[in-house]
Amino acid sequence: MVLEKRLSLLLKLIQGERKGSMRILICGGTGQLGQDCHRVFRKNHSVYALGRGDLDITDRTIVEKTIKELAPEVVINCAAYTNVDASENNPDLAFQVNTLGAENLARSCSMAEALMVHISTDYVFDGKFELPWAYEETYPTSPLGVYGKTKLEGEQRVARFAERHIIVRSAWLYGIHGGNFVKTMLKLALNNPDGTIRVVNDQFGSPTWTLRLALQLECLVKAQGHGLFHASAEGYCSWYEFAVYFLKKMGVRHNIVPCTSEEYPTPAPRPHNSILDNARLKRNAINRMTGWRHGVDLFVSRFRQELLEECSSLPDTTKHETP
Repeated sequence: MVLEKRLSLLLKLIQGERKGSMRILICGGTGQLGQDCHRVFRKNHSVYALGRGDLDITDRTIVEKTIKELAPEVVINCAAYTNVDASENNPDLAFQVNTLGAENLARSCSMAEALMVHISTDYVFDGKFELPWAYEETYPTSPLGVYGKTKLEGEQRVARFAERHIIVRSAWLYGIHGGNFVKTMLKLALNNPDGTIRVVNDQFGSPTWTLRLALQLECLVKAQGHGLFHASAEGYCSWYEFAVYFLKKMGVRHNIVPCTSEEYPTPAPRPHNSILDNARLKRNAINRMTGWRHGVDLFVSRFRQELLEECSSLPDTTKHETP
């Protein structure tokens, strides 16, 4: 039954192909980045977006069968175990998804002669550079925790096993789909406008809208990029500055106060400097990333009412997860 369903979907996919389009498989297609990738790529290509319930990337046999059946020309891997703190207590699960899952896709892409686009993270760095120094693609990696270590090893296996690959590191992702930092801040402010919200003010990075990142991925695929790229918003801020700017743009009353990382301890260590330099994109004249404030402005302009409706009707259960 599962095979028949897949073959039926494949037939529809092929029948719907347009001249000049490609068959694209998105893994992690129900996540916040995966859904925006689907939105961007489906305009010109035939896209098959699979969530975790449709494709378990930790199962090599299933991965091989799926890619063989769908015969994609491009596979975009947005699937990951992104709970940074939980990774410390579940290293095997993080390794299965972030490392072995990436390897499974890479091996299958190589056999299918498909391009693999793999999403990675700023957490591969230790964040010890002084501000405003930013990390370029060639700088040495040194992850602090389990999450960063498993993502770095995933990168290495993609580079080793996928002959055609693009690895893209990004940071501080937010979007309209799923849970993320801005939705957490909005829920806290809406549920208790006079309550004090403490937000870390000594960790710095570049808040990146998932839709803008998806557009950059489209550009990289079109330009036939290869190898490792950084792709995050331009400029940087602290989590505190990000929260304040976003809530002001939303027009929501809030009482946010800054605190230090020591005052807000977490199970997993966080890099203090997560600023990525989109150096290779700039050198190749294909940088489509804009300033982080510009991204927030457009995001709020497009989704303000939707965000208010979603975050005022639900309890504050969203956890801030990192890409």
